[in-house]
Amino acid sequence: MSATVRNDPLLDDTIPFGEEDEQGNPKRYSHPVVTFFHLFFRSAAIIVYMLCGWFSDSFISSFVFVTLLLSADFWTVKNITGRLLVGLRWWNYIDDQGVSHWVFESKKGQIQGSPNPNEARIFWLALVLSPALWCIFFIVALFSLKFKWLLLVMIALALNGANLYGYIKCNFGANKDLNSAASDFVKTQIFKNAVEIMTKPGPKPPTAQPSGIV
Repeated sequence: MSATVRNDPLLDDTIPFGEEDEQGNPKRYSHPVVTFFHLFFRSAAIIVYMLCGWFSDSFISSFVFVTLLLSADFWTVKNITGRLLVGLRWWNYIDDQGVSHWVFESKKGQIQGSPNPNEARIFWLALVLSPALWCIFFIVALFSLKFKWLLLVMIALALNGANLYGYIKCNFGANKDLNSAASDFVKTQIFKNAVEIMTKPGPKPPTAQPSGIV
């Protein structure tokens, strides 16, 4: 598996990446509907999680409803809002050799930010604050011994954290090589040590010594 940071799309799109809107749009919000849905799904998931116990005693229905909202939020942020609001996109493909490649892209001619600073600010605030709130819910559920809710919080952290990590990699792709090399080195060393421990022969049993000589 490899990761790639690119300023040009790897594959052709129906709409060329980076040409969804014009630079320097004077409007306060260039994409008001997209901005709304960037906030709606993740806010709704948090609100439903906090209030579901007041309206329903069924854990399964609450679990399914919150998970659907989290999934809708993950898909929307990954495929739509990041592309339109800040000009960033991350995705994955598998080549002919079966190797998985992670691609992190930024809009052509733009390193950071968005043509609309208001939308960019909303995008990053929501992207960071939502995982922070789920971390608080994780701590509360853990110390309250509510393990069934803990599973739901872990799903939320995984989905929110994936988008946060992907867009940070897109925005700060210059540090990719150093971070990837250090991460790969640590993983290799851990794996090597684990294999050595598992394959290392155990100590030989002591041989019985004669108790005396006749």
